[in-house]
Amino acid sequence: MQGNFFSLPKDLYKNRRLLLKMGGNDLRKRFAGSYFGTVWAFVQPIVTILVYYFVFGVAMRGGSSASGGTPFVLYLVAGIIPWLYFQEGLTNTTNAFLEYNYLVKKVVFDIDILPMVKLLSATVVHCFFILFVAILFVCYGYFPTVYYLELFYYAACLFLLILALSYITSSVVIFFRDLSQIISIVLQVGVWLTPIMWEENMLSGYSWGEMVLNILRLNPVYYVVHGYRNVLINKTWFFEEPLWTLYFWIFLLVTFVFGNWVFRRLKGHFADVL
Repeated sequence: MQGNFFSLPKDLYKNRRLLLKMGGNDLRKRFAGSYFGTVWAFVQPIVTILVYYFVFGVAMRGGSSASGGTPFVLYLVAGIIPWLYFQEGLTNTTNAFLEYNYLVKKVVFDIDILPMVKLLSATVVHCFFILFVAILFVCYGYFPTVYYLELFYYAACLFLLILALSYITSSVVIFFRDLSQIISIVLQVGVWLTPIMWEENMLSGYSWGEMVLNILRLNPVYYVVHGYRNVLINKTWFFEEPLWTLYFWIFLLVTFVFGNWVFRRLKGHFADVL
C-alpha cells in the first residue's frame, strides 16, 4: 500500500524535465495555426472578466463598491481568477488520456505524467493572471503587501486539488465519455454556487443563510477563492482559519489517495478501450 501511495509522486518527479517540455509544447499546440497563437489563451479569460464585470458590477450594481468599500471589479477578479484556473485545469486534464491516446498505446511511455502536462499549460496562464490582478490592484491604489506571499500557498492548493481530481476524471472518462459533459455542467453550476459574482453577506439577512453558506463551504474551491480574497483584500493569513484549512487538506489527501487508486486500477485497460 505504501508503495502504491508514493508511486505516483515518484513517477511525476522522475519525469519532471519531460513534464516541463511537454507542458510548454501543449500550450503552443492548442493554438497552432492561429495568427495570434497563445495570445488567445489570455484573451478569452479577460473577455469573460469584462462581461461579468459589466453585467454584475455596472448593469446590476450601478458601479457601486463591494462591502468594505472595495471596488467591485477587484472583488470580482480576486475570486474569478482561481475559478478560471480550476475550470480550465480540470477540463483539460480530464481529456488528457483521450487527447494523447497515441502515447497511451505506447508500452514504453509513462502515461502517469499526461494529466500533469495539461495542468502545467493551464498553470502558465494562471501565473500571468496573478500578475495581471496584482497590477490591477496597484492601479486602484492597493499595493502589494507581505500577504501576497500566500498567493503561492493558495495557487499550490488549487494545483494539487486539480491534479488529485484529474487522476479520477481522466481515468473514468475513457470508459464513460459522458463524464466530460457532466463536468462541464457541474462547472457551469459551480461558478454560481461559489461567491464570485455575489457576496457572502447577501445571505446574512435570511434565517437559513448561515446554514447554506456552511454547505457551500464544503466545496474545496470555495476555500481557495476565499483565500485569494483574504490575500488581496482582507489581509489575513490562512492559519487564522485552522479548521477550514484542516478540512481542505484532509479532503485533498483523501482525493489524492482515491485518485491514485482509481488510476492504478484502470490504467491497464486504457489501451484496450482507446
